[in-house]
Order: sequence, then C-alpha cells, then structure tokens
Amino acid sequence: MALPRKKTGTAPAQTTWFRVLRYTLVRGVTLFITVIIGVYLTVLVANMGGYVDQIRKGEIRENITIQVMNNPALRNLGPDAKRQLIEEKIRLEEHRLGLDQPFLIRSFRFLENALTLRLGFAQFMNSNSGSRQVKLILLERLPATLLLFGVADLFLFFLSLFLALILSRQYGSFWDRVFVVLSPTSSAPGWFYGIFLILIFAGWLRILPFGDLVDAPPPPTPLLYALSVGKHLILPIMALTVSSIFLSVYSWRTFFLIYSSEDYVELAKAKGLSGRAIERRYILRPTLPTIVTNFLLTVISLWTGAPIFETVFNWPGLGRTLYQAVGLFDVPVIVGSTVIFAYLLAVTVFLLDIIYAILDPRVRVGA
Repeated sequence: MALPRKKTGTAPAQTTWFRVLRYTLVRGVTLFITVIIGVYLTVLVANMGGYVDQIRKGEIRENITIQVMNNPALRNLGPDAKRQLIEEKIRLEEHRLGLDQPFLIRSFRFLENALTLRLGFAQFMNSNSGSRQVKLILLERLPATLLLFGVADLFLFFLSLFLALILSRQYGSFWDRVFVVLSPTSSAPGWFYGIFLILIFAGWLRILPFGDLVDAPPPPTPLLYALSVGKHLILPIMALTVSSIFLSVYSWRTFFLIYSSEDYVELAKAKGLSGRAIERRYILRPTLPTIVTNFLLTVISLWTGAPIFETVFNWPGLGRTLYQAVGLFDVPVIVGSTVIFAYLLAVTVFLLDIIYAILDPRVRVGA
C-alpha cells in the first residue's frame, strides 16, 4: 500500500503566478484591441472619411494640368492629345499613390502601416536633419516627451504619497483644510497654470527660462547641458504638479483615513506596534491598489493634455509636434503621433495593471 504524498507549498505559488500571468495576458490583449480601435478611428478622422483623398486627387489634377500646359516640348500637341496625356499622367500618379483604390480598403492598409510604425513621409514637416520620414520626425521628439512626463509623474506620485501620509496624521489641521479647499483647483489643466508660472517666474522675476528643452546655444559640456535641461524642466513640472497634487493628496489622504479606522489597525495599536509599522503594514499596503488606480487616471489626464501643454512651454516633444501637424493638416504626422501616444498610454496602463495585480491578491480574471 503506497503512502500518501506529502503536500508541498508549491501549488499555491504556482496558482498565484498562473493567475498573474493570465491576468497580464488578458489585460495585454484588451489594451491592444483598444489601441487598434483608437488608431483606426484616428485614420478615419485624419482622412475625413476619405474626403482628403478627393482633395489630393484635385491637387494632382491641377498640378499635372499646369505642368503639361506649360511644358514647351508639348506645345505642338493638339487639345485632344494634351487632354489624353493629362488623364494618363493622372491615372499613373493616382495608381502610384494608391488613390485608385476604395478608401475603405486603403484605411485598413493605413491601419496596418500605423500599427507597425511604417508611417511613410510627412507632407510638410521635417526632422532636425531635414528628413521628411515620419518615423525620424517622431523619434527625435519622443525622448523630450518621455523625459518631461516621466519625471513629472514620478515626482507627483511620491510627493503626493508623502503629503497624504502626513495629512492623514493631522486630520483637521490647518494644512489639511488648505488641501481640502484647494482640491477643486485640480480641475484646471496644466497648461493653464503654466501660463501664469511663465508670466511670474520667467516674465517678471526672470529667474527661469520661458520654455524649450535647453539653452540656445546648447552648453558645450554634458554636465552643463544636463543642468540646462534641469533648469528648463522646473516650470513644466511645477505646472503639472500644481494641476494635480491637491486632488491627489486629498483623495489619498481620505483613503488612508478610511483604512486607519479599521478594527485591525486598532488591534495593532493595542499590541504596541509603532506608528510607522502600522502605517506601513496595515494602512499603506492595503491602500496601494486604490492609489495606483487613482494615479493611473491622473497619468492618463496628463498625457492627453500633452499637445497644448508642450506648445505653451515650447517643449520639443510629441505633443507639440502633433499640435503643429494638426495646424498644417499633415495627415501622416497626425496619425503617427497618435499611434505613438496610444502605445505610450497602453504601455503605461499595462505596467500599472501588472503592479495592481501584484499588490492586490484579490484580483481575479473571469471571476
């Protein structure tokens, strides 16, 4: 008779990792489908549902007609021959550009090219090196956007967390009431506060630059260059922080107060645990999933305001590039910028979802 096998603790661990893996895959697929839908809608809107094709066909006809009529070598051709030559050149040019196919078919080709970052060439805009390749234009602007919003998001998160913990210990104090009163000011976008900060610190006090990424001309050494970039980051980060911090601190402080009134916290206090240990184990840890969700909404709000925000600060990032492309109606750059922003948002949400799944063991997929 065989002895029963002793159970080990590997099964629960495997179940946990399988749950996290399944949750990650489902969220990844969901976000990718969302990106596809968003990019396709952008393709439709940027091309006005095919109306842009009609505009381009009109431009092609006009340009070719002018070229043929003003060509001295074709002066002896009769009107019918010229008309036939014009129509043939128009047909060849439309075939080369794919304009002879229905827009619905071409829209799915645009979608495929956009998702795979085969973005083609800009109609009006250039990269710093003079290239009209959309990918090069966007890759030149991407680091500036990642630097600005990456630093601002991290600064906002840790500062809000720190202040919320302090205010949760000082409920009803003067500073607690100040943050409660000022929390509605977070409804204004960052560029709104940016205008006033530029006016005060750059226009009146003249202690900070008006905008841009670095001084002109750029400093010659890496250290001076980094210091110049840091100086130019101060005002944008201040604007983004002011636009979000009051509501974040107020919300997170409320979460901490709710969890600090639980029975197990009172029991921990009765056992003689220190205040720091109670905050870390019984207040901060169970509150983190809720804080991550709240912070995710804040990050999305900051990202979506990037075009106007970067334009206000003359920041050479993707947001300002998208704003300029809309003004010039440069469709390839509009679509390309939107695709990059969609991928950035999807990656940000995906990473925060993974963090949420790790922090909160109650997360279930299909439960």
